[in-house]
Amino acid sequence: MTGARDRRLLFGWGILFGLMAEQVVMFSIPLLIFQDTGQVSALGLAYAVEWLPCLLAYPFAGLLADRDGGIRLFSRANTARAVVIAGATLACLTLPSWTTPVLMTAGALLSTLVAPIRMSIEKAVPQMAQGDNLARTQSLVQNMELLAMALGPGIAMVAVAFLGKVWLLAVASALFATAATCWLVLPRPEVAPPAQNAAGGARAALADLGLGWTLLVRNKPVVLLAGLNFAINLAFSTVLGANAAVVTGVLDASESQYAMLNMFIGIVGLLNLLVTPLLLRKFDVDFLGALGYAVLSCCLLALGLAPSFGLYATALVVGMSGVAYFNVFNRTRRAKAIPQEHLGKVVGPFFLIGLLSYPIGGLLIGTVGAAWGPQRLVAALAALLGLYGTVFVPLTIRSFRKKEEENRVGTRREPALSGRQ
Repeated sequence: MTGARDRRLLFGWGILFGLMAEQVVMFSIPLLIFQDTGQVSALGLAYAVEWLPCLLAYPFAGLLADRDGGIRLFSRANTARAVVIAGATLACLTLPSWTTPVLMTAGALLSTLVAPIRMSIEKAVPQMAQGDNLARTQSLVQNMELLAMALGPGIAMVAVAFLGKVWLLAVASALFATAATCWLVLPRPEVAPPAQNAAGGARAALADLGLGWTLLVRNKPVVLLAGLNFAINLAFSTVLGANAAVVTGVLDASESQYAMLNMFIGIVGLLNLLVTPLLLRKFDVDFLGALGYAVLSCCLLALGLAPSFGLYATALVVGMSGVAYFNVFNRTRRAKAIPQEHLGKVVGPFFLIGLLSYPIGGLLIGTVGAAWGPQRLVAALAALLGLYGTVFVPLTIRSFRKKEEENRVGTRREPALSGRQ
Protein backbone atom coordinates (compact mmCIF):
# COMPACT_ATOMS: atom_id res chain seq x y z
CA MET A 1 0.00 0.00 0.00
CA THR A 2 1.14 3.54 -0.66
CA GLY A 3 1.76 6.02 2.10
CA ALA A 4 -1.27 8.04 1.04
CA ARG A 5 -3.47 4.97 1.23
CA ASP A 6 -2.16 4.12 4.69
CA ARG A 7 -2.93 7.63 5.85
CA ARG A 8 -6.44 7.43 4.44
CA LEU A 9 -7.04 4.15 6.29
CA LEU A 10 -5.79 5.57 9.59
CA PHE A 11 -7.87 8.70 9.00
CA GLY A 12 -11.01 6.60 8.49
CA TRP A 13 -10.30 4.19 11.35
CA GLY A 14 -9.70 7.04 13.78
CA ILE A 15 -13.05 8.59 12.92
CA LEU A 16 -14.79 5.20 13.11
CA PHE A 17 -13.40 4.24 16.54
CA GLY A 18 -14.29 7.66 17.99
CA LEU A 19 -17.82 7.46 16.61
CA MET A 20 -18.24 3.88 17.85
CA ALA A 21 -17.32 5.08 21.33
CA GLU A 22 -19.92 7.85 21.03
CA GLN A 23 -22.54 5.28 20.04
CA VAL A 24 -21.71 3.11 23.05
CA VAL A 25 -22.05 6.17 25.29
CA MET A 26 -25.32 7.19 23.61
CA PHE A 27 -26.66 3.65 24.15
CA SER A 28 -25.66 3.31 27.80
CA ILE A 29 -26.09 6.75 29.39
CA PRO A 30 -29.79 7.35 28.47
CA LEU A 31 -30.71 3.82 29.55
CA LEU A 32 -28.86 4.18 32.86
CA ILE A 33 -30.50 7.56 33.57
CA PHE A 34 -33.99 6.40 32.54
CA GLN A 35 -33.72 3.24 34.65
CA ASP A 36 -32.35 5.23 37.58
CA THR A 37 -35.12 7.87 37.48
CA GLY A 38 -37.97 6.40 35.39
CA GLN A 39 -38.83 9.88 34.06
CA VAL A 40 -38.88 11.27 30.50
CA SER A 41 -38.30 14.74 31.95
CA ALA A 42 -34.96 13.53 33.38
CA LEU A 43 -33.85 12.51 29.90
CA GLY A 44 -34.83 15.93 28.55
CA LEU A 45 -32.93 17.70 31.32
CA ALA A 46 -29.87 15.49 30.77
CA TYR A 47 -29.98 16.23 27.04
CA ALA A 48 -30.16 19.98 27.63
CA VAL A 49 -27.38 19.96 30.23
CA GLU A 50 -25.24 17.83 27.95
CA TRP A 51 -25.34 20.20 24.99
CA LEU A 52 -25.29 23.65 26.58
CA PRO A 53 -21.50 23.81 27.23
CA CYS A 54 -20.86 22.35 23.79
CA LEU A 55 -22.34 25.47 22.19
CA LEU A 56 -19.78 27.73 23.83
CA ALA A 57 -16.93 25.41 22.83
CA TYR A 58 -17.52 25.36 19.07
CA PRO A 59 -16.20 28.82 18.07
CA PHE A 60 -13.07 28.34 20.21
CA ALA A 61 -12.62 24.82 18.86
CA GLY A 62 -12.70 26.27 15.36
CA LEU A 63 -9.87 28.65 16.24
CA LEU A 64 -7.85 25.78 17.72
CA ALA A 65 -8.36 23.72 14.58
CA ASP A 66 -7.20 26.60 12.36
CA ARG A 67 -4.06 27.08 14.44
CA ASP A 68 -3.33 23.40 15.06
CA GLY A 69 -4.31 21.98 11.69
CA GLY A 70 -6.71 19.48 13.26
CA ILE A 71 -4.62 16.30 13.48
CA ARG A 72 -3.05 16.81 16.90
CA LEU A 73 -6.24 18.37 18.30
CA PHE A 74 -8.22 15.25 17.34
CA SER A 75 -5.85 12.97 19.26
CA ARG A 76 -5.73 15.19 22.34
CA ALA A 77 -9.52 15.61 22.51
CA ASN A 78 -10.12 11.86 22.18
CA THR A 79 -7.56 11.19 24.90
CA ALA A 80 -9.45 13.62 27.15
CA ARG A 81 -12.73 11.84 26.35
CA ALA A 82 -11.17 8.52 27.32
CA VAL A 83 -10.11 9.97 30.69
CA VAL A 84 -13.55 11.52 31.36
CA ILE A 85 -15.52 8.35 30.66
CA ALA A 86 -13.05 6.23 32.65
CA GLY A 87 -13.61 8.53 35.64
CA ALA A 88 -17.39 8.27 35.21
CA THR A 89 -17.14 4.47 35.18
CA LEU A 90 -15.19 4.47 38.43
CA ALA A 91 -17.64 6.90 40.06
CA CYS A 92 -20.73 4.88 39.04
CA LEU A 93 -19.19 1.67 40.37
CA THR A 94 -18.15 3.12 43.71
CA LEU A 95 -21.07 5.57 44.23
CA PRO A 96 -24.15 4.01 42.56
CA SER A 97 -26.54 6.46 44.26
CA TRP A 98 -24.81 9.27 42.34
CA THR A 99 -25.31 7.62 38.94
CA THR A 100 -27.58 10.26 37.39
CA PRO A 101 -25.60 13.40 38.38
CA VAL A 102 -22.31 11.68 37.50
CA LEU A 103 -23.59 10.73 34.05
CA MET A 104 -25.04 14.20 33.46
CA THR A 105 -21.68 15.76 34.34
CA ALA A 106 -19.79 13.28 32.16
CA GLY A 107 -22.22 13.93 29.31
CA ALA A 108 -21.61 17.68 29.52
CA LEU A 109 -17.83 17.19 29.47
CA LEU A 110 -18.00 14.72 26.60
CA SER A 111 -20.22 16.98 24.51
CA THR A 112 -17.83 19.88 25.10
CA LEU A 113 -15.02 17.72 23.72
CA VAL A 114 -17.16 16.86 20.69
CA ALA A 115 -16.52 20.41 19.42
CA PRO A 116 -12.74 20.04 18.89
CA ILE A 117 -13.31 16.56 17.43
CA ARG A 118 -15.78 17.82 14.82
CA MET A 119 -13.65 20.86 14.02
CA SER A 120 -10.56 18.66 13.66
CA ILE A 121 -12.32 16.44 11.13
CA GLU A 122 -13.68 19.47 9.31
CA LYS A 123 -10.19 20.91 9.03
CA ALA A 124 -8.48 17.62 8.13
CA VAL A 125 -10.80 16.56 5.30
CA PRO A 126 -9.63 19.23 2.80
CA GLN A 127 -6.05 18.30 3.72
CA MET A 128 -6.77 14.67 2.81
CA ALA A 129 -8.67 15.31 -0.44
CA GLN A 130 -9.08 18.03 -3.02
CA GLY A 131 -11.16 18.57 -6.13
CA ASP A 132 -13.52 15.76 -7.09
CA ASN A 133 -12.27 13.63 -4.20
CA LEU A 134 -13.62 16.12 -1.64
CA ALA A 135 -17.24 14.97 -1.97
CA ARG A 136 -16.17 11.32 -1.78
CA THR A 137 -14.14 11.95 1.37
CA GLN A 138 -17.02 13.89 2.94
CA SER A 139 -19.22 10.92 2.05
CA LEU A 140 -16.71 8.61 3.74
CA VAL A 141 -16.88 10.67 6.95
CA GLN A 142 -20.68 10.70 6.87
CA ASN A 143 -20.95 6.99 6.28
CA MET A 144 -18.44 6.24 9.05
CA GLU A 145 -21.06 7.78 11.34
CA LEU A 146 -23.68 5.33 10.11
CA LEU A 147 -21.25 2.41 10.16
CA ALA A 148 -20.49 3.25 13.80
CA MET A 149 -24.21 3.00 14.51
CA ALA A 150 -24.03 -0.68 13.52
CA LEU A 151 -20.80 -1.59 15.25
CA GLY A 152 -21.24 0.55 18.38
CA PRO A 153 -24.61 -0.88 19.51
CA GLY A 154 -23.44 -4.35 18.46
CA ILE A 155 -20.46 -4.07 20.78
CA ALA A 156 -22.75 -2.62 23.46
CA MET A 157 -25.22 -5.50 23.16
CA VAL A 158 -22.51 -8.14 23.53
CA ALA A 159 -20.72 -6.27 26.32
CA VAL A 160 -23.86 -5.62 28.35
CA ALA A 161 -24.66 -9.35 28.34
CA PHE A 162 -21.30 -10.21 29.90
CA LEU A 163 -20.24 -7.04 31.73
CA GLY A 164 -23.32 -4.94 32.56
CA LYS A 165 -24.33 -1.44 31.49
CA VAL A 166 -21.87 0.48 33.68
CA TRP A 167 -18.91 -1.40 32.23
CA LEU A 168 -20.01 -0.27 28.76
CA LEU A 169 -18.56 3.10 29.75
CA ALA A 170 -15.14 1.46 30.18
CA VAL A 171 -15.48 -0.04 26.69
CA ALA A 172 -16.19 3.45 25.35
CA SER A 173 -13.08 4.77 27.10
CA ALA A 174 -10.92 2.16 25.36
CA LEU A 175 -12.43 3.03 21.97
CA PHE A 176 -11.74 6.75 22.50
CA ALA A 177 -8.12 5.95 23.32
CA THR A 178 -7.83 3.83 20.16
CA ALA A 179 -9.23 6.67 18.04
CA ALA A 180 -6.61 9.02 19.46
CA THR A 181 -3.84 6.56 18.59
CA CYS A 182 -4.92 6.21 14.94
CA TRP A 183 -4.31 9.90 14.16
CA LEU A 184 -1.01 10.18 16.03
CA VAL A 185 1.03 9.19 12.97
CA LEU A 186 -0.84 11.30 10.39
CA PRO A 187 1.23 14.15 8.90
CA ARG A 188 0.61 17.48 10.58
CA PRO A 189 0.63 20.83 8.77
CA GLU A 190 2.82 23.64 9.98
CA VAL A 191 1.23 25.51 12.88
CA ALA A 192 1.38 29.21 13.56
CA PRO A 193 3.81 30.30 16.30
CA PRO A 194 2.14 31.05 19.64
CA ALA A 195 1.37 34.62 20.65
CA GLN A 196 4.11 36.45 22.52
CA ASN A 197 1.99 37.13 25.58
CA ALA A 198 -1.36 36.20 27.07
CA ALA A 199 -2.95 39.59 26.42
CA GLY A 200 -1.91 39.52 22.77
CA GLY A 201 -3.15 35.96 22.47
CA ALA A 202 -6.52 36.86 23.98
CA ARG A 203 -6.90 39.87 21.67
CA ALA A 204 -5.96 37.75 18.66
CA ALA A 205 -8.48 35.08 19.68
CA LEU A 206 -11.28 37.64 20.07
CA ALA A 207 -10.35 39.19 16.73
CA ASP A 208 -10.46 35.77 15.07
CA LEU A 209 -13.84 35.02 16.66
CA GLY A 210 -15.20 38.30 15.36
CA LEU A 211 -13.75 37.61 11.92
CA GLY A 212 -15.39 34.18 11.86
CA TRP A 213 -18.83 35.61 12.63
CA THR A 214 -18.32 38.41 10.09
CA LEU A 215 -17.33 36.01 7.31
CA LEU A 216 -20.29 33.78 8.16
CA VAL A 217 -22.85 36.58 8.13
CA ARG A 218 -21.54 37.86 4.79
CA ASN A 219 -21.75 34.39 3.23
CA LYS A 220 -25.44 34.17 2.34
CA PRO A 221 -25.58 30.52 1.16
CA VAL A 222 -23.75 29.32 4.28
CA VAL A 223 -26.15 31.32 6.48
CA LEU A 224 -29.11 29.68 4.73
CA LEU A 225 -27.49 26.28 5.18
CA ALA A 226 -27.02 27.00 8.89
CA GLY A 227 -30.76 27.66 9.12
CA LEU A 228 -31.56 24.31 7.50
CA ASN A 229 -29.17 22.56 9.90
CA PHE A 230 -30.85 24.21 12.87
CA ALA A 231 -34.31 23.09 11.72
CA ILE A 232 -33.20 19.49 11.07
CA ASN A 233 -31.29 19.25 14.34
CA LEU A 234 -34.22 20.61 16.35
CA ALA A 235 -36.53 17.91 15.01
CA PHE A 236 -34.00 15.10 15.34
CA SER A 237 -32.82 16.20 18.78
CA THR A 238 -36.30 15.48 20.12
CA VAL A 239 -36.18 12.00 18.56
CA LEU A 240 -32.71 11.17 19.85
CA GLY A 241 -33.27 12.73 23.27
CA ALA A 242 -36.44 10.74 23.95
CA ASN A 243 -35.54 7.64 21.93
CA ALA A 244 -34.77 5.39 24.91
CA ALA A 245 -38.02 6.35 26.65
CA VAL A 246 -40.16 5.97 23.51
CA VAL A 247 -38.70 2.61 22.48
CA THR A 248 -38.55 0.94 25.92
CA GLY A 249 -41.44 2.84 27.52
CA VAL A 250 -44.13 4.00 25.07
CA LEU A 251 -43.64 1.21 22.49
CA ASP A 252 -42.71 -1.37 25.15
CA ALA A 253 -39.70 -2.76 23.28
CA SER A 254 -36.80 -4.55 24.97
CA GLU A 255 -33.27 -3.26 25.49
CA SER A 256 -32.01 -5.69 22.86
CA GLN A 257 -34.52 -4.28 20.36
CA TYR A 258 -33.30 -0.80 21.27
CA ALA A 259 -29.74 -1.89 20.43
CA MET A 260 -30.85 -3.67 17.25
CA LEU A 261 -32.58 -0.51 16.08
CA ASN A 262 -29.31 1.39 16.13
CA MET A 263 -27.56 -1.55 14.48
CA PHE A 264 -30.01 -1.50 11.57
CA ILE A 265 -29.28 2.20 11.11
CA GLY A 266 -25.61 1.29 10.83
CA ILE A 267 -26.29 -1.53 8.38
CA VAL A 268 -28.03 0.98 6.14
CA GLY A 269 -24.87 3.06 6.57
CA LEU A 270 -22.90 0.19 5.07
CA LEU A 271 -25.21 0.23 2.07
CA ASN A 272 -24.82 3.99 1.79
CA LEU A 273 -21.05 3.53 1.84
CA LEU A 274 -21.45 1.58 -1.41
CA VAL A 275 -24.34 3.50 -2.95
CA THR A 276 -23.32 7.15 -2.33
CA PRO A 277 -20.26 7.16 -4.65
CA LEU A 278 -22.46 5.67 -7.39
CA LEU A 279 -25.10 8.34 -6.81
CA LEU A 280 -22.46 11.07 -6.96
CA ARG A 281 -21.49 9.86 -10.43
CA LYS A 282 -25.06 10.28 -11.68
CA PHE A 283 -26.37 13.15 -9.55
CA ASP A 284 -24.82 16.25 -8.07
CA VAL A 285 -24.68 17.02 -4.36
CA ASP A 286 -27.59 19.47 -4.67
CA PHE A 287 -29.92 16.67 -5.74
CA LEU A 288 -28.73 14.49 -2.87
CA GLY A 289 -29.34 17.35 -0.45
CA ALA A 290 -32.92 17.92 -1.62
CA LEU A 291 -33.64 14.17 -1.67
CA GLY A 292 -32.21 13.69 1.80
CA TYR A 293 -34.24 16.56 3.25
CA ALA A 294 -37.49 15.24 1.76
CA VAL A 295 -36.82 11.71 3.06
CA LEU A 296 -35.91 12.78 6.58
CA SER A 297 -38.93 15.10 6.84
CA CYS A 298 -41.37 12.34 5.82
CA CYS A 299 -39.73 9.83 8.15
CA LEU A 300 -39.86 12.22 11.10
CA LEU A 301 -43.60 12.57 10.59
CA ALA A 302 -43.88 8.77 10.51
CA LEU A 303 -41.89 8.56 13.76
CA GLY A 304 -44.33 10.90 15.44
CA LEU A 305 -47.34 8.88 14.29
CA ALA A 306 -45.92 5.34 14.56
CA PRO A 307 -48.21 3.04 16.64
CA SER A 308 -45.74 0.15 16.79
CA PHE A 309 -42.03 -0.49 17.22
CA GLY A 310 -41.75 -1.99 13.73
CA LEU A 311 -43.02 1.13 11.98
CA TYR A 312 -41.02 3.39 14.31
CA ALA A 313 -37.82 1.44 13.66
CA THR A 314 -38.33 1.50 9.88
CA ALA A 315 -38.96 5.25 9.86
CA LEU A 316 -35.88 5.95 11.99
CA VAL A 317 -33.58 3.80 9.83
CA VAL A 318 -34.76 5.36 6.58
CA GLY A 319 -34.77 8.84 8.13
CA MET A 320 -31.11 8.54 9.13
CA SER A 321 -30.32 7.61 5.52
CA GLY A 322 -31.95 10.88 4.52
CA VAL A 323 -29.71 12.67 7.01
CA ALA A 324 -26.69 10.97 5.44
CA TYR A 325 -27.58 12.19 1.93
CA PHE A 326 -28.32 15.70 3.13
CA ASN A 327 -25.02 15.87 5.00
CA VAL A 328 -23.02 14.99 1.88
CA PHE A 329 -24.53 18.15 0.37
CA ASN A 330 -24.10 20.05 3.62
CA ARG A 331 -20.41 19.27 4.12
CA THR A 332 -19.37 19.51 0.47
CA ARG A 333 -21.08 22.82 -0.21
CA ARG A 334 -19.85 24.61 2.89
CA ALA A 335 -16.27 23.33 2.44
CA LYS A 336 -16.19 24.83 -1.06
CA ALA A 337 -17.90 28.09 -0.07
CA ILE A 338 -15.60 28.96 2.86
CA PRO A 339 -11.94 30.01 2.35
CA GLN A 340 -9.70 27.24 3.64
CA GLU A 341 -7.56 29.56 5.75
CA HIS A 342 -10.69 30.64 7.65
CA LEU A 343 -12.56 27.32 7.63
CA GLY A 344 -12.38 26.71 11.39
CA LYS A 345 -13.28 30.30 12.28
CA VAL A 346 -16.45 30.15 10.17
CA VAL A 347 -17.51 26.54 10.77
CA GLY A 348 -17.27 27.03 14.55
CA PRO A 349 -20.10 29.61 14.61
CA PHE A 350 -21.87 27.59 11.89
CA PHE A 351 -21.94 24.55 14.20
CA LEU A 352 -22.98 26.72 17.15
CA ILE A 353 -26.10 27.84 15.27
CA GLY A 354 -26.99 24.30 14.27
CA LEU A 355 -26.35 22.78 17.68
CA LEU A 356 -28.25 25.47 19.56
CA SER A 357 -31.24 23.31 18.70
CA TYR A 358 -30.02 20.44 20.91
CA PRO A 359 -30.54 22.05 24.34
CA ILE A 360 -33.75 23.59 23.02
CA GLY A 361 -34.88 20.11 21.97
CA GLY A 362 -33.96 18.75 25.39
CA LEU A 363 -36.01 21.44 27.11
CA LEU A 364 -38.95 20.72 24.78
CA ILE A 365 -38.76 17.03 25.70
CA GLY A 366 -38.63 17.84 29.42
CA THR A 367 -41.63 20.18 29.23
CA VAL A 368 -43.91 19.78 26.19
CA GLY A 369 -42.83 16.17 25.54
CA ALA A 370 -43.37 15.11 29.16
CA ALA A 371 -46.85 16.68 29.28
CA TRP A 372 -48.04 16.10 25.71
CA GLY A 373 -46.07 13.00 24.73
CA PRO A 374 -42.72 12.88 22.89
CA GLN A 375 -44.18 11.36 19.72
CA ARG A 376 -46.73 14.15 19.32
CA LEU A 377 -43.95 16.68 19.76
CA VAL A 378 -41.92 14.97 17.00
CA ALA A 379 -44.92 14.95 14.64
CA ALA A 380 -45.52 18.67 15.12
CA LEU A 381 -41.86 19.52 14.53
CA ALA A 382 -41.77 17.28 11.45
CA ALA A 383 -44.70 19.16 9.90
CA LEU A 384 -42.97 22.49 10.53
CA LEU A 385 -39.70 21.11 9.14
CA GLY A 386 -41.39 20.08 5.90
CA LEU A 387 -42.94 23.52 5.42
CA TYR A 388 -39.64 25.23 6.17
CA GLY A 389 -37.75 23.06 3.68
CA THR A 390 -40.25 23.67 0.90
CA VAL A 391 -39.12 27.30 0.86
CA PHE A 392 -35.52 27.24 2.03
CA VAL A 393 -34.02 24.13 0.40
CA PRO A 394 -34.47 25.48 -3.18
CA LEU A 395 -33.41 28.95 -2.02
CA THR A 396 -30.22 27.59 -0.45
CA ILE A 397 -29.29 25.55 -3.53
CA ARG A 398 -29.83 28.55 -5.82
CA SER A 399 -27.73 30.71 -3.52
CA PHE A 400 -24.80 28.27 -3.59
CA ARG A 401 -24.99 28.00 -7.38
CA LYS A 402 -25.08 31.77 -7.75
CA LYS A 403 -22.02 32.16 -5.53
CA GLU A 404 -20.22 29.41 -7.45
CA GLU A 405 -20.95 31.17 -10.75
CA GLU A 406 -19.78 34.51 -9.38
CA ASN A 407 -16.52 32.91 -8.25
CA ARG A 408 -16.08 31.29 -11.66
CA VAL A 409 -16.64 34.58 -13.49
CA GLY A 410 -14.28 36.36 -11.11
CA THR A 411 -11.58 33.79 -11.78
CA ARG A 412 -11.92 34.23 -15.56
CA ARG A 413 -11.69 38.00 -15.29
CA GLU A 414 -8.66 38.10 -13.01
CA PRO A 415 -5.97 37.68 -15.73
CA ALA A 416 -7.53 40.39 -17.87
CA LEU A 417 -7.69 42.80 -14.95
CA SER A 418 -4.10 42.12 -13.95
CA GLY A 419 -2.96 42.60 -17.56
CA ARG A 420 -4.32 46.14 -17.65
CA GLN A 421 -2.35 47.26 -14.62
